[in-house]
Amino acid sequence: EAQWRDVSGIMQKGGTVIGSARCKDFREREGRLKAACNLVQRGITNLVVIGGDGSLTGANLFRQEWSSLLEELLKDGRIDQKQSMSCSHLNIVGMVGSIDNDFCGTDMTIGADSALHRIIEAIDNIATTASSHQRCFV
Repeated sequence: EAQWRDVSGIMQKGGTVIGSARCKDFREREGRLKAACNLVQRGITNLVVIGGDGSLTGANLFRQEWSSLLEELLKDGRIDQKQSMSCSHLNIVGMVGSIDNDFCGTDMTIGADSALHRIIEAIDNIATTASSHQRCFV
């Protein structure tokens, strides 16, 4: 279980802190079944998904299939009845995180501001170099 002291230093960091990334396996039911088994075995019933269309669509599909995934895991003997009952409901919070800033109804998506900030820093830095070398960079 993550406590405040475990995660308090990650708020200002971009990207993934736990090493998650795109996973082709998750596009197929067998991959989602494996993910469900991993979550149940660890007693995880709450997920926060920050991403774009693919991540949020995948999270919604995972939520829709959750009960049937548990049934299949139970039937196959990969989890027991107690685990199935304790993880019978999966809570998912989905948040738009996209450097494209292309989601309607929001002023700015998570990731857009930090991406733009990094771009401006890079341009500012290269402008100094261009000036010192008396060159034009395109």
